[in-house]
Amino acid sequence: MTAPARPSETLRTALGTLLEGLPPKQAAQAVDRLIANYRGTTPTDTPILRDRADVAAYAAYRMPATFEAVHAALEAFAEATPDWTPASHSDVGGGTGAATWAVTATWPGDRAVTVLDWSDPALALGREIATANPALRDAHWQRTRIGKDLTLPATDLVTVSYVLNELTPADRTALVDTAAASAQTVVIVEAGTPAGYARVIEARDRLIAAGFRVAAPCPHSAACPIVPGEDWCHFSARVSRSSLHRQVKGGSLAYEDEKFSYVAATRLPATPASARVIRRPQIRKGQVLLDLCEPDEHLTRRTVTKRHGDLYKAARDAAWGDPWPPSDRP
Repeated sequence: MTAPARPSETLRTALGTLLEGLPPKQAAQAVDRLIANYRGTTPTDTPILRDRADVAAYAAYRMPATFEAVHAALEAFAEATPDWTPASHSDVGGGTGAATWAVTATWPGDRAVTVLDWSDPALALGREIATANPALRDAHWQRTRIGKDLTLPATDLVTVSYVLNELTPADRTALVDTAAASAQTVVIVEAGTPAGYARVIEARDRLIAAGFRVAAPCPHSAACPIVPGEDWCHFSARVSRSSLHRQVKGGSLAYEDEKFSYVAATRLPATPASARVIRRPQIRKGQVLLDLCEPDEHLTRRTVTKRHGDLYKAARDAAWGDPWPPSDRP
């Protein structure tokens, strides 16, 4: 029997026909404008995704990257809560629904899913793409303004991915507070830039004040030990680039790396990582240098050498964003 396709593969296939009939130049221009908006400061009175061309370009270029970033954040959270599976999920500002695909990849199976966004074209295209994913065929797609007037029903999981940068400070605060009042678990993902990290930290502080505990990436729920303005916490997810992806953005590599910042906070019992690798490990002759966020609220560089035996082998296999030490090691 042939194994079912992974959600990432199904999503790639579903995206394959989106740009048919759309001139490549128009698609590339839409992508350039959207990238500038997502990486910068965006006026928030209107949706970023305005029409079918915008939405098709966004979905082709951004959905795979958003999927991989959110999936990485959810997998880190799932490691901290191995006995929990969400029975309901609200994706706030979900656009075409990339985060819903990431949830189905993390926790296969059916659940009640609601996608909220203020762009009708995005919701329409998201609904169209979701027909390829059996776990999303009954999802509810609802046009809603994201901000101070937002209301959410009680739900197990709320995801907010690449949305906070679109909002005014007042609307950001309202969104995080509403999510905290409605959900058992809130996962927020932003661009892996200093500004994106700052938005994540602001949301993290509000979630902790509301009674949540940080399950990932931090090994603690105390203040972040990174000095504001000197550095920022972010991670990287590898994104395979399809021919469609290269059509809208060019480039010859078969992949790109999506940089993202995130927080996964919960009211559930959770066991965060003992420490987290917060930079790409440096492999040198006979040793590996690991930059770690520690549970005692400090950043530490640890050197693992050959004399550490199996732990050295594990350090050579460690990746940016991994827990440390590995769960099967003392």
